Parts: sequence; structure tokens; C-alpha cells
Amino acid sequence: MAAMCGRYTLTVSIEELMVRYMSDTSIPFHRPKYNIAPSQNVVAVIHDGKRNRLGELKWGFIPPWADSPKIGFSMINARAETAAGKPAFRLALRRKRCLIPADGFYEWKAAASGKLPMRIRLKSRALFSMAGLYETWQSPEGEKISSCTILTTEPNSLMAPIHDRMPVILRPEDEALWLDRSVQEPSAIQRLLVPYSASELEAYPVSAQVGSVRNDEPGLIEPIALSDQLKLW
Repeated sequence: MAAMCGRYTLTVSIEELMVRYMSDTSIPFHRPKYNIAPSQNVVAVIHDGKRNRLGELKWGFIPPWADSPKIGFSMINARAETAAGKPAFRLALRRKRCLIPADGFYEWKAAASGKLPMRIRLKSRALFSMAGLYETWQSPEGEKISSCTILTTEPNSLMAPIHDRMPVILRPEDEALWLDRSVQEPSAIQRLLVPYSASELEAYPVSAQVGSVRNDEPGLIEPIALSDQLKLW
């Protein structure tokens, strides 16, 4: 199956993000986004040793040793089960973990008529944090790119009929541990890298318009009837 997670939403204001993550750093020109895609700059949270900091990272992980930043296109996700042993991710898992805020993500469910887009969110409709890793790559000419990847895990019972992977969603009480740079042993954080409770999530069909990254408007997250969705294919 295709990579997961490959699209998500973050539709809240910068003020809401600053309150949620107890950060006094802002992001210029932040706006709600309804169809975030790989290679775009995405909102992320890191801890600098004293406080949480909000910033932007390019979605698509570029290891420091990469010859070209193009490798990022194939590294939008990292498997939680194997990241600790992968040359691209093992150092970041120890030292450069981040949160990727979201309020929903999309996945395409296989059907006889084609793949049907679904949006998955918390039943509470609250913000949540996907577990991410980040790194900074520098070209021979001195260009720097700070990039990230989203960790994925096995699907829970809600996700299993939709896709064989899902993003690692951290419980709010576990976010501080994930961001703690003094915790460097993978075994100390492995318990966090599990499927989120299916009972706290919901999934619903959305417009096929979400399939194009050119589309980014509020209508994309509106629920539609499956019968209407099928007519679009």
C-alpha cells in the first residue's frame, strides 16, 4: 500500500497552537491548512532544553549525509518498529524528536469504484500531536534545509479497514517525554510508538477534491455521503 501518513490538516490559528503547546514563539503568515502534503513546510514543535518552540520544517526527511535533498520525497514517513535501526533515522530518534500538530489526517480506502478519501480525527475534535523526527541538511554550497518525517505504526481497529498503517499519535501526557532531549535510549520511548485508541477516533468520507494538492479550502474537511462520493469517480 501507499505511504502513510501522506496528507493531513491543521485548521487552527497560531494563537491556539501557542496556547496548546505552551510556546511563546510564533510563525509568520500561519494560516489554516486543509490539505497539507509532502514537500511543504509544516508546523512542528521541538524543545530547546528550556521550552517548547514552534517552527516550520520541510516535510520529507533529509539525512545529513544525503547527496541530494531529493531523497526527502521518499522519506515522508518512518516505520516506528524499525526506525531505531535505520541509518537515516536512528540518530534523530535519539536526539531530534518533534511533534507535528494536526487536527485530522486523510487516507484513501480501497473500494470497487476506486479509492475513497476518508478523514480521521479525534472524536473530541481536539488538536493532536503526531510523533516526528527532524534533521538539518547542508549542501556543499552552504544551503541549509531543516526537514521532518512522521512516524507510523500498525493500524488500530478503526484504521485497519482503511489502511495498513497509521501515524503515531501521542497522548498529551506523553508529549513531554517524546520531546525530552535528555532521553536518548530508544527503549525509553518505545512504549509511545503504538496505535492510538480506536475508541477515541472517528473516520468519515470527504470529497475527492482532496486528491489534488492544489485544493486547500474548508470544504475539503466537510463530511459527505458515500453515495455522493461515489458519483465523483
